[in-house]
Order: sequence, then structure tokens, then C-alpha cells
Amino acid sequence: MRSGGASAAAAAMAECPRTKRKREEDEADAAEPRDGVASAAPAAAAFPLAELSVRRVLRESARDKAIFLHGQVTGPSGESTDAVVILEKTPFQEEKIPELLRKHARLELQMRNDIYSTYHLYPPPELSEIKTTVVYPATEKHLRKYLRQEVHLVRETWEDYKNITLPFIQSQSFSLQWVYNILEKKAEADRIIHENPDPCDGFVLVPDFKWNQSQLDDLYLIALVHRRDVKSLRDLTGEHLPLLRNILREGQEAVAERFGVPGSRLRVYLHYQPSYYHLHVHFTALGYEAAGSAAERAHLLADVLDNLALDSRYYQRRALTCALRADEPLLAKFREAGRL
Repeated sequence: MRSGGASAAAAAMAECPRTKRKREEDEADAAEPRDGVASAAPAAAAFPLAELSVRRVLRESARDKAIFLHGQVTGPSGESTDAVVILEKTPFQEEKIPELLRKHARLELQMRNDIYSTYHLYPPPELSEIKTTVVYPATEKHLRKYLRQEVHLVRETWEDYKNITLPFIQSQSFSLQWVYNILEKKAEADRIIHENPDPCDGFVLVPDFKWNQSQLDDLYLIALVHRRDVKSLRDLTGEHLPLLRNILREGQEAVAERFGVPGSRLRVYLHYQPSYYHLHVHFTALGYEAAGSAAERAHLLADVLDNLALDSRYYQRRALTCALRADEPLLAKFREAGRL
């Protein structure tokens, strides 16, 4: 892993030739934040959680023990700023179970029937952690993103991609500055688990913000490629095989060395459609049902490698299934084109 900060000028000098041609237009894009990460709040200021006024519940999941809130924070001049706050119960940590059982404040009986009984256990604060993710300030796009919506499957042909999806992507303002900050060591440099610095075939591996790194059950890391000319699975060709092989091999080795989790216990995949249009690969614990790991969105990296080895333009020839929410503008574009 490379240490220290790299200046923007140095990063530009090291860029892959194709990356250089697109850098200026990419950096001109406007705000589209990282999935589940606060990107616009001042770095030095803690989020004023006590001042949050909850407006509505956007979504909740009993299975995942999570709730998504739309709140507002009122500033000194009286203006209100929207925020999305996600509260998630963290998984149990095995080493803390004895302490939890010994130090519980009280155990309240709820029901007893023969040998069966249920209780409410109230642990002390230090053992009742709730992971809190904040998007602040939040835009209407963020609110729609976390609002519960119906999901539709769209079968996107290559012609659909060229005529519907790609023009839609190009018409949007998707800022990837947070990605570039990581790649240039301007942010999260201390969180990098592994880096291959090659400008064309290299990447950085960082923990996803969905994972608090306190336990391995929900292990989640992201590999971000250095080159800036690859948006998604649709752009991949046989030219990118060395890059993808590096990600799979080096990523698995880094996770095994750092966290003791072998490659056979990892799910390594790409999303289509992705949450943001800079090529990235997900590394999750095999037993963890991460959002977006279902068959309609996740493409295993090992399968992607095999497909490209068989046909260099595999992902420019075949149809891909996309899961799109009912309120997504891209779904409306497919409807307008008579493809739904």
C-alpha cells in the first residue's frame, strides 16, 4: 500500500492516457454523493443529532434492524436543512457476549409458557451501539433514494444502453469528487487496506461505510479503480482483463492477510446499474446478504472475467437485467421508449 498524500498534479501525470482525456469533463460534474455516506457536511463539524427534527420515516426493515429517517436541522438564521439519518443495530460481537450477559441493567419477562419464555434485556449504553449514517445536507434525490419504492426489472439490450441509458447518464450531474479524493489521498488515506498504484491496471481497496470493522459477519469493502474512463460493466472489454484480475487476486489476498477471511468466503461482484458511475467492485462476506447482492443486480467478478475472456465485447453484445425503482428517472425513460 502506498503511503502519504499525492497531489492532484502528480495524480494527473500518472493517469492512464484514456483517463487524461476525460478528467476535465468528469471533474466538472456536480453533486452526486457516495451511497450511504455524508459528503457535503463540513469535515470538522459533527452532525448536530440532538437538533434533528424528524419529518417522516422513509423506510424501515425489521429483518435488517434498520430505519431510514428524513429529518431537518434548523440553522442559526432559522433556515431548515434536510438530512437523511440511517439507524442500524450492529451485529453481535462474540467476544462481548459474556460482558453483555453480566452487565445487563435488567431483564423483563414478557411471556412464559411451560419451558419457553421471552424477555426484554436492556444492556448498558456501551454495549448497545447503533450504527448511524448521515447524509447532510440531503437533496430531494437523496430522499427519493431512501424512500420505500416498488422495484421493476428492465431487460436492457445494448441498443437500449446506447439510446436510453447512456444519454441519460450523460445528461445527469454525477460528481465523483469523493472517489477522486480517495484515489488522490485527500480523504480516507488512513482507511486504505491495499493499493495497486498502476494508473491503468491499479486500484485502492477501502472499507465501505456500511461496515464498522468491528466484526466479520458483515465485512464489506470496495475496490475503486484508478482509471477514470470506465463507468460501469457496460464499458468493460478484454482490454480490462489485467485490471479485473488484479482486483480479484490482490483484493482477496489483502482481505485474507488483514482480516483472516479467505477468498472462498468472499462474494466479489459488480453492480449493474451501479450507484455511481466510476468502476468499482464490492467485496462482502459470503454469509452477509448485503443490499444489491441479489441476482438481478450483482455480477460475480469471476464470471465477468470468464465472459470477457470468451468474448472481448461480451458486455456490448448481451442484454443485462436492471432493477430500477419506481421513482427513478431512468425507469421513466424506458417507459417513454416503450421498453417497459
